[in-house]
Amino acid sequence: MALAERIAFIGAGQMAEAFIGGLLQSGLCAPRQIRAADPSRERREVMTGRFEIAAGEDNAATAAWADVVVLAVKPQACESVLAGLRSGLSRQLMISIAAGIRLSWLRARVPDGVRLVRVMPNAPALVGAGMSALSGEATGSSDETGLAVRLCEAIGRAEVVEEGLLDAVTGLSGSGPAFVFAALEAMADGGVKAGLPRDLADRLAVGTALGTARMVLDQTISPAAVSDEWEPAAEPARAGMAVLEEGDFRLVVAQAVAAAARRSEELGR
Repeated sequence: MALAERIAFIGAGQMAEAFIGGLLQSGLCAPRQIRAADPSRERREVMTGRFEIAAGEDNAATAAWADVVVLAVKPQACESVLAGLRSGLSRQLMISIAAGIRLSWLRARVPDGVRLVRVMPNAPALVGAGMSALSGEATGSSDETGLAVRLCEAIGRAEVVEEGLLDAVTGLSGSGPAFVFAALEAMADGGVKAGLPRDLADRLAVGTALGTARMVLDQTISPAAVSDEWEPAAEPARAGMAVLEEGDFRLVVAQAVAAAARRSEELGR
């Protein structure tokens, strides 16, 4: 079912572009229901040219028009953007996708009637395969959270969590694509060292990761499965896993997620 709400995006960067594309492609919204505001003329032209939506520079006017306001700016810009945006806010639902910015911080900077939901999307949203987690205020209604879930599902999957878990979410799914990119590059490098051409090694690494993720999503195998279950290359896989374990691979990856989560917590202070 299509949404009836008018949705304003404050900030028209790549993540806003992902959300808008998903909303339009899924049929949840028509172009007339979406507007965007951004100081960059180039980004506004992307919005009007690609999506045929209205786009301007006035954040407050764009927000005043809307029922739902998506705050899609970088964390360090939130203070100044909200200061200029406040006059356009009254009783809208504001959905913030600014990493590390807490609901309590937002509450202190928006009018009392504005309802708040915080979302942590990730980079695969750009291709409609995002993994988002979201949390509303304790006083928020299930309808508000449900609306935010529908928006997030237009760009992939969504999970509702307690806000206290969102820094950990940022460390795992928010930062995780960077770790997966690094792993893919390292796997392809290994293939090249073993004799493969670079372009073939890249395709094999990406295809392997895609297929393995599909196995987990389809619940045919657990991420904790041992290499003995991975036919037809069980013996070679065991040899490779021995090297990973010797290098504390699992520990290093877990430490990377924890470090990203700590940084997200620092951003919110």
